[in-house]
Amino acid sequence: MAETPKPQIKEINISQEMRSSFLDYAMSVIVSRALPDVRDGLKPVHRRILYAMHDLGMHSDKPYKKSARIVGDVIGKYHPHGDSAVYETMVRMAQDFNYRYMLVDGHGNFGSVDGDSAAAMRYTEARMSKISMELLRDINKDTIDFQDNYDGEEKEPVVMPARFPNLLVNGTSGIAVGMATNIPPHQLGEVIDGVLAVSKDPDITIPELMDIIPGPDFPTAGMILGRSGIRKAYETGKGSITIRAKVEIVQKANGRETIIVNEIPYQVNKAKLIERIAELVREKKIDGISDLRDESDRDGMRIVIEVRKDANASVLLNNLYKQTAMQTSFGINMLALVDGEPKVLNLKQCLAHYLNHQKVVIRRRTEFELRKAEARAHILEGLRVALDHLDEVIALIRSSQTADIAREGLITKFDLSEKQAQAILDMRLQRLTGLEREKIEEEYANLVKLIAELKAILADEEKVLEIIREELLEIKERFNDERRTEIVAGGIEQIEDEDLIPQENIVITLTHKGYIKRLPVSTYRAQKRGGRGIQGMGTNEDDFVEHLMTTSTHDTILFFTNKGKVYRSKGYEIPEFSRTAKGIPIINLLGGIEKDEWVNAIIPIAEFVDDWFLFFTTKQGISKRSPLTSFANIRNNGLIALNLKEDDELISVRLTDGNKEIIIGTSNGLLIRFPEVDVRSMGRTATGVKGINLSEGDEVVGMEVLEENSQILIVTKNGYGKRTPSEEYRIQGRGGKGIKTCNITEKNGNIVSMRAVTGDEDLMLITTGGVLIRMAVNDISTMGRNTQGVRLIRLDENINEFVATVAKVEKEEDKPEEELTKPIENAESLPVDAENEEEQE
Repeated sequence: MAETPKPQIKEINISQEMRSSFLDYAMSVIVSRALPDVRDGLKPVHRRILYAMHDLGMHSDKPYKKSARIVGDVIGKYHPHGDSAVYETMVRMAQDFNYRYMLVDGHGNFGSVDGDSAAAMRYTEARMSKISMELLRDINKDTIDFQDNYDGEEKEPVVMPARFPNLLVNGTSGIAVGMATNIPPHQLGEVIDGVLAVSKDPDITIPELMDIIPGPDFPTAGMILGRSGIRKAYETGKGSITIRAKVEIVQKANGRETIIVNEIPYQVNKAKLIERIAELVREKKIDGISDLRDESDRDGMRIVIEVRKDANASVLLNNLYKQTAMQTSFGINMLALVDGEPKVLNLKQCLAHYLNHQKVVIRRRTEFELRKAEARAHILEGLRVALDHLDEVIALIRSSQTADIAREGLITKFDLSEKQAQAILDMRLQRLTGLEREKIEEEYANLVKLIAELKAILADEEKVLEIIREELLEIKERFNDERRTEIVAGGIEQIEDEDLIPQENIVITLTHKGYIKRLPVSTYRAQKRGGRGIQGMGTNEDDFVEHLMTTSTHDTILFFTNKGKVYRSKGYEIPEFSRTAKGIPIINLLGGIEKDEWVNAIIPIAEFVDDWFLFFTTKQGISKRSPLTSFANIRNNGLIALNLKEDDELISVRLTDGNKEIIIGTSNGLLIRFPEVDVRSMGRTATGVKGINLSEGDEVVGMEVLEENSQILIVTKNGYGKRTPSEEYRIQGRGGKGIKTCNITEKNGNIVSMRAVTGDEDLMLITTGGVLIRMAVNDISTMGRNTQGVRLIRLDENINEFVATVAKVEKEEDKPEEELTKPIENAESLPVDAENEEEQE
């Protein structure tokens, strides 16, 4: 009896086996399932679906056939996986909101942008789209390699000929093991132009390519914010871009606003987006929406968001961008298989690999056509020999017992190949007619010419490139369309907090002791000149308002200090307080201010643009002009705005366009007017040059930019003021003494402020007692240079009150309310002192 064989047991290291098995699985997923080939931009399942449709004859010019038939052929011959996975892939290829250029022409319910799934495969029909035919064109001309299918009974293509760069045109996404790809779709014409550019200049740079291919182009359109993310992705293969829905704000006749959403970001589910907005409204995380409805139809998308009457549509829209999928990020990872290995590619590499693939396709097609032409020419050469020796050939055939003997006789006697001899035997008698003989000669001549052309193509790479260019331009002409996604140049990458804050005009006040606050412009009421005013803010006994300005919550506020440093803040970052509150210490708002440093010039900037300047003037009459862009980036602890001489301090800064006239006024009543170009543009830390030549004991109290039709307004320490036409001040060169602008007496006191006005403004006067009065500039008398002015505000002599500062504000349109105190009776211009009218040299 034979012994039972002992079981064969092999000992293995389990960790090693797990590592090896997992690596095999990972490579299988990477190469055979999840990643596209750089040459045709297709994953195996997409390639198999298209090849199965091609094999079944489901071309774009043929009738639709059931999707179930296609899926069955795919899983039966090429893709041994679940039918639902194959069908879902085919469905995506037929969805115009997923594919920029659909590869499958679907008939029936193939789903919607609302996330509705497609009908079952037994109900839907499909065929190849016209553009997908171009992916398989010339596939039967030996342009690509074939491999065995999973059971070795069929052949499937390794890659498609791909007559257009599908990897970038339609993009792709996939998750492998340990890696993922996410390539956005692009506009066909732009990508083709990119390939043409690489073919003409292999050394072209990515920035130059970006002039041709500015960025992705999504089927659902929308907007891409900024180019930095695109540039990074194109240069490194990885990057992130921000996509935003495209909307319009419509104002109705009743004044209410409506937000209309016409385009949404790529791969955003519209139904879930609307559901999310409704949820945020229910949870009161978004306020201001009175109605929300979806009015989309087959003609396009339309989401209507009705804005409540008391809400701001722009602010509401920014909240929607921040809290919903109306703004999303798209992470670009341009990972594809190159020679079977996964590689991250930049834009130029993607185009170059595709171009190299096309060179191979054209060469292989040319070689195929050459072989075919040479084979046919070889046959025709045999037929020509037979026709030239027709009687001998006929006699040989008639004398032969069998076809084999006749064939051998022809080969031996006329030095023919076996194929040529067989062709002669197969030749029909009608080929012996004169006309048929001419056709053979003509066909042979054409083939000789064609063979020469094909050999010339194979011998010259430039001719190969020329064919590629011609065929790409043909594809572009047939399938090109308009770009859908708008790229907003210089757009923000993220929604900033200020976008969620309404834009409104505000007043910013800063006291001598450094307390700052903001409040709405409407807080102050216009009064007639000579009124007592209202309490503008609460101050300590030894504190008073020193600076007051109007601006917007979204403007950048530049704070210039007596030490020549500059700090910055946003309007909305300054805390809002009531009219009588004193505010917060500015040191809590701006970091880096020292104990002996205080703010004495504030400039609001809406946008830092080229060709604009900041003009500086110091107490000692030094002036400097610097480009505005030099102050665009300011650190939290401030920057040096200009270098000051000893015992000097900065007193005034103004914004100019580079072509203005400057006026500088002094406390002793002198004023100089000169073109700003007299002061050359200097760097941020420069000291400057002399703007006005001061007498001993005099100092600058104001510097202004003179506008057309401006008048010079001066206010004195004791509350007197006047307007004087600017024509009374002739233009001088910088550095002069200036001319007289006011008659200074003990009654009116030295000048504390000089402003350029047009008469369309309001004026705010602030006293050391914290009293504020608002009046129309037009109510202030116009007088000559050599006058004292009229009383503008009554001061409390008991507390030694005087005017501290003056500010121009926007004219208040509302009618002034009843005054709190009566204006001064008979406030007329004071007598003119005719002395010292002469110009001060």
